[in-house]
Amino acid sequence: MSQMFNQLKLQSTTAVRAQIRACAYEGHTAGLGKNNLQANLAILPAKYALDFMRFCQRNPKPCPLVGVSDTGNPLMQTLGRDIDIRTDIPAYYVYRDGALAETVTDITALWQDDFVAFALGCSFTFEHALEQAGIAVWHIANNTTVPMFASNIPTVSAGPFGGATVVSMRAIRDDQLDEVVAISKRFPMAHGAPLHIGDPAAIGIKNIAAPDWGDPAPVPDGTTPVFWACGVTPQVAIMQAKLPISITHKPGHMLITDVADDAETTILQP
Repeated sequence: MSQMFNQLKLQSTTAVRAQIRACAYEGHTAGLGKNNLQANLAILPAKYALDFMRFCQRNPKPCPLVGVSDTGNPLMQTLGRDIDIRTDIPAYYVYRDGALAETVTDITALWQDDFVAFALGCSFTFEHALEQAGIAVWHIANNTTVPMFASNIPTVSAGPFGGATVVSMRAIRDDQLDEVVAISKRFPMAHGAPLHIGDPAAIGIKNIAAPDWGDPAPVPDGTTPVFWACGVTPQVAIMQAKLPISITHKPGHMLITDVADDAETTILQP
């Protein structure tokens, strides 16, 4: 998988999605599809869609909404010319009654005529800009998934959806903190500027070496942990809502869209 990841880093977004659709690549997408917006995923029955959309509108930092499918239509046409939400993500989480039931690489057999798919911006998008500026991103260099933590920062509830804000962490060199904040701020559809810089305990994180999702990452001397709002937040909200069925991406395994990461709009025109 590591060898394929290194090969895919050099390939186009279309080529990467083709490998994912063929179930030939099931790993994380950090560092892939450079210059294109990556997105988190939430799929749920239409009867809950309006409340979920309200939840995203009320919590734009962790839930920057970039695309919504038509009811029952798995093609995300506003995000790509050939995106099938049933096949084009490396790994999916399937929840039943709020509990994680299974992890799969294709949800074609699970698709329902009343499903609505939501795509939400992902912090992987601004990481390419960090690398271009000469700022190291440890989890990309080491082929791991960014560490993610449940914080004590509450979200604003909507209907059955609510819960804590999830954050992702990157250790940033102290002399690069201002530059990193300025760069990530340019990408509001990818969570924008950090929510918190410094002491993890201040936002309810007890052990930075034990993330709730993803893989551990070091915080060496001379660096500071920086925390961004994370698109796993809606997964927490969906678990709290205890819907009969819902589907999300597996954390770190994103939809790579055809939308440029610096686009003023996330909607592709026919």
